[in-house]
Amino acid sequence: MDPIPLPSHIHYELLLQLLERQTMLAVGRNSPQQEQVHELIITLRKALSQQKQLEESCQRANLAVDYRWSLNQPVPSQVSSVLPPS
Repeated sequence: MDPIPLPSHIHYELLLQLLERQTMLAVGRNSPQQEQVHELIITLRKALSQQKQLEESCQRANLAVDYRWSLNQPVPSQVSSVLPPS
């Protein structure tokens, strides 16, 4: 079975830092947008937590995980079709 592709944790961290450090400051205090940004931060934290639970489940089931940094990297089954025959 091919490894299960999952986003690298750094993607969540980058989004969270952007939202917390820049977006939250830009929308201003006590604005309706501040609450929306806060909810978005909570949602991203939950998504990361759920992904970690999935990773633990995969580990218990002896399933490999492939952390992806981009959508542009080939999946394992595509790699063999790209490589020249040996």
